[in-house]
Amino acid sequence: MKEERITFKITGENGVDTEYEVLLTFESNETNKNYMLYTDNTLDDEGNVKVYASIYEPNEDGSIDPNTTLKPVESDKEWKIIETILDELQKDATEASE
Repeated sequence: MKEERITFKITGENGVDTEYEVLLTFESNETNKNYMLYTDNTLDDEGNVKVYASIYEPNEDGSIDPNTTLKPVESDKEWKIIETILDELQKDATEASE
């Protein structure tokens, strides 16, 4: 079964569009907010894929509105929740490849 890729574009301050791919969305019971983890599939200086996180409002059915506004993650508590999710994903991916 083929998974559907969800992508979106953001126009930067320089007027250039960058395409991003949604990796994961989740709702935190601790913050009662919805988060989106996404990437532009570029690498950082250490060779890791860059991953970004934002707060968003899903549609009533849980889907992503193409015109949704992404909001910044601002608190250390929120970043800790996101880091925990990313660590779990990395652990699962490593175990699956062994």
